[in-house]
Amino acid sequence: MPELPEVETVRRGLAPVLEGAVIATARVNRPDLRWPFPERMAERLTGARVERLRRRSKYILADLSTGETLIIHLGMSGRMIVSVGDTTRAAPGVFHHVHPAPEKHDHVVFDTEAGARITFNDARRFGAMDLTPTDQVEAHWLLSGLGPEPLGNAFHEDQLARAFEGKRSPVKAALLDQRIVAGLGNIYVCEALFRSGISPLRHAGRISRPRITQLAGDIRTVLAEAIAAGGSSLRDYRQADGDLGYFQHNFRVYGREGDPCQTPDCPGVIRRKVQSGRSSFYCPVCQR
Repeated sequence: MPELPEVETVRRGLAPVLEGAVIATARVNRPDLRWPFPERMAERLTGARVERLRRRSKYILADLSTGETLIIHLGMSGRMIVSVGDTTRAAPGVFHHVHPAPEKHDHVVFDTEAGARITFNDARRFGAMDLTPTDQVEAHWLLSGLGPEPLGNAFHEDQLARAFEGKRSPVKAALLDQRIVAGLGNIYVCEALFRSGISPLRHAGRISRPRITQLAGDIRTVLAEAIAAGGSSLRDYRQADGDLGYFQHNFRVYGREGDPCQTPDCPGVIRRKVQSGRSSFYCPVCQR
């Protein structure tokens, strides 16, 4: 499942061709993905200008001139593919991919008046799209219960300390709770906990304030580094231009079961433990 860095990377890839663009035509090729598409979705999108493209947690939000916002969730395998009809008109550094032949899993297609095409391809169909009034988007059922953005001002050590206070659940589970902090997933929680020297098994309520301060900073650092690397490509994820992300080459614990710990002079070996159905990777020596 793409996490915050992957979704943010896709948003940044879409922005040059979508922000300020008018959707000349929209095609919806099936009635649903994970949930049914909104009624008359293609009709409601056609002719709309994308005023702003933003992200909330793992969702891309396209604010439209019609007063509605298109909510996009990539799901497990969803890809937003950008192409142009005539490469001779593409500016340097922009997209040079000509429109590909339609594929079986091209479920939603937008063509802009400028000639760009954005195709939502989702082989497993766990993605989703919805339309909601822009002035009510924060109350949408997908977004209303989300906690603060980890790269925003509302996320800080004081907020994290309050959220952890009295919690007997493992810190790994607490950080995956989208009500505590939005957008974190398994990969980046494992990596942040390793950098902070905190075991994923430790109760959240038993972490000292200095270590919470360290953890909040490491969460921000890991996410920023992952965004700079274009996210992590493990299975289906691609950037909007089709390229792979590269942060998987910087994993210090995730997916490294049995490897030596990368902390200097640490004799530990990375372990894997299943917590709430998800694999936690950690060093039992330097993470406590």
